[in-house]
Amino acid sequence: MASNAVMEETLQVLKDHKLRVTPQRHIILAYLVSHHNHPTVETIRDGLGKELPNIGSSTIYNTLNTFVDHHLVVELQNGDGSTHYDYFGSPHYHAICTNCGRIVDVTYPGFSDTEKNLENKTAEISGYMISGNHMEVYGLCPECQIKLGIKNDK
Repeated sequence: MASNAVMEETLQVLKDHKLRVTPQRHIILAYLVSHHNHPTVETIRDGLGKELPNIGSSTIYNTLNTFVDHHLVVELQNGDGSTHYDYFGSPHYHAICTNCGRIVDVTYPGFSDTEKNLENKTAEISGYMISGNHMEVYGLCPECQIKLGIKNDK
């Protein structure tokens, strides 16, 4: 179960985005806010088994699609054919391992400024009115570098 602070935050996020607050939406969003494991629908269903024992995969898919449409959540493909989801409450990008599929959030001091500069430059060059962005970078995670003999574990 998510903390009271997370439950209050997610309730406000749903209201701010003018989404009808249902128990399913509230609990699924709270799960995403409090878990940084970039879950699949199956992971979410398994994780919510005690709170929503009868929730079906289609309800979770539909809820996630609504969140994606409202830019609360991003979909991530990690190369294994499954779709993973991430709450996008604070700016960050994703590093995805091309070997094992591991996904990690990446941010650093000044990232928001870099992100805003990228959006502004893109708008200037393309003429687009930018409404958001999502960046992914790909490579080998430290564990796979060791497994593949590319890097020592020291």
